[in-house]
Amino acid sequence: MEKRWMYKRVPNEETVQELSTSLNINTTLAQLIAQREINTFDDARDFFRPSLDQLHDPFLMKGMERAVNRLCEAIFNHEKILIYGDYDVDGTTSVSLVYGFLRKFTDQIEYYIPDRYSEGYGISEKGIHYAKDQGINLIISLDCGIKAVEKAALAKELGIDLIICDHHLPGDILPDAYAILDPKQNDDEYPYKELSGCGVGFKLLQGFCIQNTIPIELLYEFLDLVAVSIASDIVPITGENRVLAHFGIKKLNQSPIKGLASLMEISNLKPPVSVSDIVFYIGPRINAAGRLTHAKESVKLLLAEEDHDLVNFSDSLNAKNTERKTFDQNITKEALAMIEADSRLADAKTTVLFKNDWHKGVIGIVASRCIETYYRPTIILTESGNKATGSARSVEGFDIYEAISSCSDLLEQYGGHTHAAGLTLSLEKIKDFQQKFEETVASSIAPELLIPKLDIDLEIDFDFINFKSYNIINQMAPFGPHNLQPVFSTKEVRCAFEPRLLKEKHLKLNVFQTNPKNSFDAIGFGMVGFYEEIKSGRPFSLAYHIEENNFRGNKRLQLMIKDIKFD
Repeated sequence: MEKRWMYKRVPNEETVQELSTSLNINTTLAQLIAQREINTFDDARDFFRPSLDQLHDPFLMKGMERAVNRLCEAIFNHEKILIYGDYDVDGTTSVSLVYGFLRKFTDQIEYYIPDRYSEGYGISEKGIHYAKDQGINLIISLDCGIKAVEKAALAKELGIDLIICDHHLPGDILPDAYAILDPKQNDDEYPYKELSGCGVGFKLLQGFCIQNTIPIELLYEFLDLVAVSIASDIVPITGENRVLAHFGIKKLNQSPIKGLASLMEISNLKPPVSVSDIVFYIGPRINAAGRLTHAKESVKLLLAEEDHDLVNFSDSLNAKNTERKTFDQNITKEALAMIEADSRLADAKTTVLFKNDWHKGVIGIVASRCIETYYRPTIILTESGNKATGSARSVEGFDIYEAISSCSDLLEQYGGHTHAAGLTLSLEKIKDFQQKFEETVASSIAPELLIPKLDIDLEIDFDFINFKSYNIINQMAPFGPHNLQPVFSTKEVRCAFEPRLLKEKHLKLNVFQTNPKNSFDAIGFGMVGFYEEIKSGRPFSLAYHIEENNFRGNKRLQLMIKDIKFD
């Protein structure tokens, strides 16, 4: 698939020169650093040497003092507390963090995860009534609740105090809860707005520790859970998130909690574990239970202490993840076949597909998979409760939530944000919705948004690539949104040897620019389509990451190909 190469801005020359001098690095590295809004020596010191002292005072967050006071009161008076969380990775790590920490101080505590299918997302009426039946006095909701206006009213009516810890954008009306912790509230002056749901829960516990002079190191024992939430929920790895992720991943590599250690073992993950390892190996296994059965199984693993529980729970999650992948692969094949068989979809600006027996738990993944082949706003629908329910995914730069809103007259329910959404409609209205959604998107989407974009940090020559440069680049980790692993491009590249194909689909090259003696191995996964033209000997431009390959103790730098353009 053709990509648009978009080069990042060229930083201010004076800033680059000052960074180059003060940090004693070459100007290429200084440009790379300046692109990340690091403009001074002090900025660079904070970036390259993160410290837990850089975490903000939790009491700067609106509602924190009230929330901490109510939590302390509940524990002191032996009131029953319910920790309530969403069923995804952020929600389950949030529950594991807050429940796992607070059970050190009270035995009047339990947790609750809603069922994805019978209760849906967020605080449910069933959950509130469960709390009432169990004599719960205080509910702490995590990674959900900021729009639960009716459920908060129900809790208040039943005499239950509700503390909402959320990181999603509030609606026009806030729930009438006892306290709300959400840095995205309009009048909240908390310095950092992009915490994960688990991150907001961490701040509540940080405030609890400060107020009760509890050694903060006890809380830092759970930082690996916070790191897993940050990576899996795809929040920006900047500011406070970067500090939490840095030390959380450090703990994950040195002394992870037993549940995460068990997941790493069953995933064959060995240190050093990175953000991408969490995203591709740990997160999906935690998510699998909520997609196929019930997410409380994930929490049980993350809280487990006994070896036999760890083995049983991790084996179960691994099996569910394998089952999830089978559903995902089979449904994706069916979906792509439906697109290929329908001539009307050849030039369409959207993909909207329905099949009544597709598994509801994986249709969001399938929508993303379809975009990898047909790059356009995509909605995958299946039947649930005699309704069509679906997951929507967008292409970069297009607001799919707004497009769905334009079709709201055909919908019974919808919600989400710019890049992803969910919706429900009657089965009889699917065709009408397909047509209106296509018309809405076709009339509003810019043509270039239908071509995937590849952001490139800098164009460089191969002379730049050496272990000194790589080691400095590697210190920019953890990589993730708003701090992505740098992508470089190089022109006039040639192959030193004939290209090879691995497993008939992966491209293996040895490339050079001007000097064949200064060559690098390069691998492009799934890039068989470039094989014949490269084999012809034509020079090309290469877009790539620089990575280290350690084979039997022999360390070499290699290039991970992102795209190829022929000169």
